Amino acid sequence: MLDSEAIKTLLRELPLAPGVYRYYNISNELIYVGKAKYLRKRVANYFIQRSKLDAKTRTMVRHIHRVEYTLVNSEYEALLLENNLIKQYQPKYNINLKDDKTYPYLCLTHEPFPRLIPIRRKDLLKGDYFGPYTSVRSLHSLIESLRKSFFIRTCSLQLTEKNIYSGKFKICLEYHLGNCKGPCEARQTALSYDENIVQVKEILKGRFQPVKKYFQEKMQDAASALQFEQAQFYKERLHSVLQLEQHSVIVHPDITNIEVYALARKDKRAAIGYFKVESGSIIQTKTVEIKSKLEESDSQLLIHTLFQIHDSGWEAPPEILINIDTERLNRFCKTTFPQRGDKKKLIDLAYKNALYALQRYETITPKESRTDRILKKIQSDFNLKDLPIHMECFDNSNIQGTSPVASMVCFKQGKPSKKDYRHFNIKTVEGPNDFASMYEIVTRRYKRVLEEQLPLPQLIVVDGGKGQLSSACNALMDLGLYGKVPIVGIAKRLEEIYFPGDSDPIYIDKKSESLRVIQQMRDEAHRFAITFHRKQRSKNTFSKSTLSSIEGVGPETIRRLLIHFKSVKKIKDSTLEQLSQAIGQSKAQLVFDYFHTRREE
Repeated sequence: MLDSEAIKTLLRELPLAPGVYRYYNISNELIYVGKAKYLRKRVANYFIQRSKLDAKTRTMVRHIHRVEYTLVNSEYEALLLENNLIKQYQPKYNINLKDDKTYPYLCLTHEPFPRLIPIRRKDLLKGDYFGPYTSVRSLHSLIESLRKSFFIRTCSLQLTEKNIYSGKFKICLEYHLGNCKGPCEARQTALSYDENIVQVKEILKGRFQPVKKYFQEKMQDAASALQFEQAQFYKERLHSVLQLEQHSVIVHPDITNIEVYALARKDKRAAIGYFKVESGSIIQTKTVEIKSKLEESDSQLLIHTLFQIHDSGWEAPPEILINIDTERLNRFCKTTFPQRGDKKKLIDLAYKNALYALQRYETITPKESRTDRILKKIQSDFNLKDLPIHMECFDNSNIQGTSPVASMVCFKQGKPSKKDYRHFNIKTVEGPNDFASMYEIVTRRYKRVLEEQLPLPQLIVVDGGKGQLSSACNALMDLGLYGKVPIVGIAKRLEEIYFPGDSDPIYIDKKSESLRVIQQMRDEAHRFAITFHRKQRSKNTFSKSTLSSIEGVGPETIRRLLIHFKSVKKIKDSTLEQLSQAIGQSKAQLVFDYFHTRREE
């Protein structure tokens, strides 16, 4: 079984992309083939969540010694490739797929007035084949759509010219429903029918442009003739065909008995993607990595890899597809350098696998940490001069102006640094004024930073839109810091980012890692401010209940006392003269007597 370090390395290099993975035991025997929409997630399930695996799967995992994988373009292609490899190699832990359980094809028959029929066993003499199709339901839906769109007959009558003109057949219900034009009674000519068959072939080959043009012309003609129902019919047919058509780019019945080699090279490292295709299906796949030592040419590397893959002996196929010009293989077999079509798609897919084998070294060695990646993303998105290792975020909290407080949270290396958090009681602002409060706390924070010669952050974030940002900028201007420290505002409703001097905000991708960090800072500042606000409000509620016990002292006097002295303790410890300055001589005497009389008692 793979050790923990090997598993970590494997999961780092696996892409979040569709593909097929293969497990080998210590004897280099293929024991399992699987498909995945996201290779890394699927393979990780075998090694990270073993407790959730059944007994058979846990046994298989214990025998895994080596893992190979092949990238494809879609989950659908992964399904097809998995099917081909299982049938070819019959791995021990896979379901045993027999030939009669293979995926069906669509056959366009070779007969007068051709038909569309689903079929599993191919007979090239019977017709042209398209597919295979992983969903039988989708295949039948496609056939039904094509039949109705192009009036393809559903019957199995022998529509020879002799049979038709002898009056041997009668039109059926399909004709009366408008799904068939009645070739059995010569109501449709062979020429007209074959024109529709040409359109069907274009669709099945994935060439939609001429078919789109065909349907658009039909819709326009019908609309011009005010036949709106007919125009809608053609529109729906086109939409249905585009949705249901599922043509595979990695399996094609006309491509058989070939080998595919695609070389990717960077500096002294190279990789070659290899496929073997039999009877229209990929039955073998491999990616070989090479390190060049003697400045070998691309041709030399390709031939060396070819014989390395076929170490037990190579029987040259009739044709080899390659992505480099080489004449050295021509002595063995025909070599083709395809520029378009299905063969070019095979080359592209093999090259994709080779290229990924090279690129994974760039992403893994040297390994870039998630923190570095996120900080670089923030630096890029916010156009910062320096990497934002130290960031600070501000938020206000008050309820109808009571107990106004604010908070500042600090993030270092993209993570909260809670020992550097600060909270503020608003001292100079009365009532709910977020703009003035923001000016006060930014001023107080960075005035102290300057006095104590503390390091400035590489980014300041303000919770709010243009108003709060403008107030914070004014505070920095008054301190002589504006322009020296980047500052932005984030508005909650649409997560808009405001920059100083810009009237319009920018919108960062909602899935961006940089926006998620800014949102985390904003949410943490809000949480910290709310928590502090609740404590202060609770303390003030207690203070008010104590002061309200003083006979002759009303709510307005209590409010003035708390604003001036901040707490009941300071009110208790104040002299009569100090109380008089805040609430006048008569009220001060009542408060002074209340606390000092209680002390004497």
